[in-house]
Amino acid sequence: MAKVILVCGKICSGKSTYAKRIQWERRAVVLSCDELMLDLFDDSLGEKHDEILQRTKVYLYRLAEQIIRTGSNVILDFGFWSRAERQSLKARLLQKDISCELHYVKVSRQTWQEYLKKRNENVRKGLEKAYYVDENMKRLFGEQFEEPDSDEVDVLVEPEEEE
Repeated sequence: MAKVILVCGKICSGKSTYAKRIQWERRAVVLSCDELMLDLFDDSLGEKHDEILQRTKVYLYRLAEQIIRTGSNVILDFGFWSRAERQSLKARLLQKDISCELHYVKVSRQTWQEYLKKRNENVRKGLEKAYYVDENMKRLFGEQFEEPDSDEVDVLVEPEEEE
């Protein structure tokens, strides 16, 4: 039975790297809000970013349900920062008889800082298409993230221990 894998973690914690790594072993399609939004709009949305993000999520949720119905697995590389969002999506999927797992990519503060620094350098040099995270955004995003409780997590991923 096909399932949806929710990849949860802070911004720049290694979620996309993890999603791409398990894509082939899980025979899954990876859907990413950031990837779609950056391809369509670069980073020029300004005040409309949050509105477009919500609309993008709705679209990708519908697309994920279609893909699941074909028998393929789906990896949602969204971050799932809030407990409410995780619970709401899990309930929606359960109601539609779609199996799901939450994979939490958990990094230490030091590793997170290193990942952010490396990504920002790559974005500045044009080597990576991603959002640049300044100090204000780092603080804001760090405050917004609600770490999942152990009973929410199906798979715990700790990238710094993988290497």
